[in-house]
Amino acid sequence: MDLFSYSRENDPSGRLLADRMRPKTLDEYIGQENIIGPGKLLRRAIEADQISSILLYGPPGCGKTTLAHIISNHTQAEFVRLNAVDASVKDVREVIEKAHNDKSFYGTKTILFLDEVHRFNSSRQDALLPAVEKGTIIFIGATTENPFHYVNGALLSRSTLFQLEPLTKEHSLIAMTRALSDRDKGLGFMKLEASDEALQHIAEMANGDIRRALNALELAAMTTPPESDGTVRITLEVAEESIRRPLVKADESTQYDVLSAFHKSIRGSSDAALFWFLYAVEKLGMDPMTFLRRLIAAASEDIGLANPQAMVQAVSALEAYRNNGWPEAKLNIAQAILFAVESPKSNAVVMAISNAMSAMDEVKSAEVPLHLRDAHYKGAVKLGHTGYKYPHNFPGHYVKQDYLPPNLAGRTFYQATEQGNESKIRHNQELRRREE
Repeated sequence: MDLFSYSRENDPSGRLLADRMRPKTLDEYIGQENIIGPGKLLRRAIEADQISSILLYGPPGCGKTTLAHIISNHTQAEFVRLNAVDASVKDVREVIEKAHNDKSFYGTKTILFLDEVHRFNSSRQDALLPAVEKGTIIFIGATTENPFHYVNGALLSRSTLFQLEPLTKEHSLIAMTRALSDRDKGLGFMKLEASDEALQHIAEMANGDIRRALNALELAAMTTPPESDGTVRITLEVAEESIRRPLVKADESTQYDVLSAFHKSIRGSSDAALFWFLYAVEKLGMDPMTFLRRLIAAASEDIGLANPQAMVQAVSALEAYRNNGWPEAKLNIAQAILFAVESPKSNAVVMAISNAMSAMDEVKSAEVPLHLRDAHYKGAVKLGHTGYKYPHNFPGHYVKQDYLPPNLAGRTFYQATEQGNESKIRHNQELRRREE
């Protein structure tokens, strides 16, 4: 059977396998048991046709659009789908106007499904708000991007957020097995054999994207010549040609998340910090400079004076990258990262800044003590700008005197910890306090 006869006999519209196999009922739906399993809130709402405004957030191929189609099959409401890529404010307003009329004259509800809602800018999202607030439309939005970054706070607060998890290799295997056995919508009409190794490979490469797995399976089936007995055999070699290693998703939200994971790993795991850095640069194509800046920040925020050399290492790595570029500076940056993670940690610098900033907010103004004022001019003595004690003239190069403004005298902002080099600083602080 060739591709032409396949298309004509089984699917005149030429729809792709992933589209034909799209589940139409909750029982056919694959995955997301945490939100759509028996007894779960969203499942009960769909079955009772009592859907309120919701946001579906998750990676590509995890079932957001499919879930919206299932809702359309279960509801008595008018179901309208728009894609934010090409929909305009005019399109939205036309839907709202019709929804208002249907509700006023016929008592009919309208559900507006807006796919890729993150592609709607703020003004276009604002156009939805009054209709959502009044109940003119029931809004369902789908997005692959973090809704807290891309969806207006007002619209987000009026919708229930459901986060869909990435699907697994096992979910893709279930979908492909169904497609192979389904004679009406799938590939069951063909004399087709697919090896376990081939299906495993496709599922692995699909990386949780069922649509991608089914597209690859269909491509393999339609492009493999049948053998003499008419059997089309999908081997591992055929599967490897039908699907390549997936491109890694590198949108803005993902980059922020990876950078956050890198910084947090600096506080506790050399392996994780190194992994997230290399993953970001090698897989996502992120700029190493972004991570060097974060490393320099962490050198003070999370290490500080517990090991001042962490800052030196980080800045040196930055200079190595500027001079040598990538990948030559990979070793230098890795060294600085590992040095930072394995250093003793202290956030005393951060706390000192916070304490000093709080003190600034407490006082209206800060007068410089007379003995600290500039005395390098004629007449300074007459103004009382005297009394400064030069610490290097005293034992231990320290002498007690007031350095803070009078209204903050005695306050302590920087409190050294027992971590690393700070233990010595803490010892010196305690000695000075005893002298006082």
